[in-house]
Amino acid sequence: MCFAHLCLLAQRCFCTRKYLSRWQISSMRQYLCLFHGDQALVTFSRNEIVAMLDKHGLAPRRAFGQNFVVDANMVRKIARLADVGAGDFVLEIGAGLGSLTLALAETGANVVAVEIDNGLVEVLRSNTKQLANVEVIHADALQLDWQSLLAKSMHWHVVANLPYNIATIIVADLLDGIAEVKHMLVMVQSEVGDRLVARAGTEAYGAVSVKVDYWSHSKIVGQVPPSVFFPQPRVESSLVEIRRRNTPGVEGVVAKELFSLVRAGFAKRRKMLRRALDMITTPEDFVKADVNPESRAEQLDLAAWGRLRRAIDARLSTATIVARDSTAPSALGTSADHSTPSD
Repeated sequence: MCFAHLCLLAQRCFCTRKYLSRWQISSMRQYLCLFHGDQALVTFSRNEIVAMLDKHGLAPRRAFGQNFVVDANMVRKIARLADVGAGDFVLEIGAGLGSLTLALAETGANVVAVEIDNGLVEVLRSNTKQLANVEVIHADALQLDWQSLLAKSMHWHVVANLPYNIATIIVADLLDGIAEVKHMLVMVQSEVGDRLVARAGTEAYGAVSVKVDYWSHSKIVGQVPPSVFFPQPRVESSLVEIRRRNTPGVEGVVAKELFSLVRAGFAKRRKMLRRALDMITTPEDFVKADVNPESRAEQLDLAAWGRLRRAIDARLSTATIVARDSTAPSALGTSADHSTPSD
């Protein structure tokens, strides 16, 4: 029975109050329709997820941070915010049983679903085996060969439900090294979400905030209560949207060197920068960068970090030139060394 036939059957039953056969009920329960405009997004209900886990002898694993989204409205919201459509390429990290995978596939996007859990990945394959636009990858997202995996397109969307312990690592790695990823929608603990989008002068602001700002525009687009998960976590989660910039947030610096400076500053975030960075900077660097040496790392926005990095680089470049010139033999000396003695 195809999806369109199921919808027609349901409509007729509601209109005629006709009872469904047991086979028809079984078929319809495989599809929970969530209407979004003219798109029908498919997912699993809470009872279906619990039943699937029981059937296969599986249980959520805390080591992998497994909390399954079992609320239909939340799945619909995530699929809508993913901003994908027919022909788009989507990488879903932590696909689980495939609830969101099915909803993303219904948009017509090409979905690559990554799952680390041995047991879940088999159920995921079973749930998506008839979908030509879904590819299931059994892998640890921290060890993926991104370049090979994403070779099909230069424009990828990433949708992910990320555990606390790897959330910032995954986001930072994708922004740093995978230019093909243009858009991300990640569900993370609210504390992590606050750090990803934080601005200078706030408590959540840190090195990862500067990195995200350098590469992208980011914002929190939704809050996720514990009640939509199975099992329920103890903390709330946030949906964070990250869109890669066409050009980095500051120019004239090497990203790696900028982030090295930022990490050094935040490693001693309670100290004044002139002390926290005393092995890297000089008083003249702060003057040239128009940065108060008595400020702290959390007070500098991306632009200020960029100015300080450029000031340091300019000084080091000048010092290198001076050192090279001082060790090079002079033209006069070279001439004298090779002159022919007069008779």
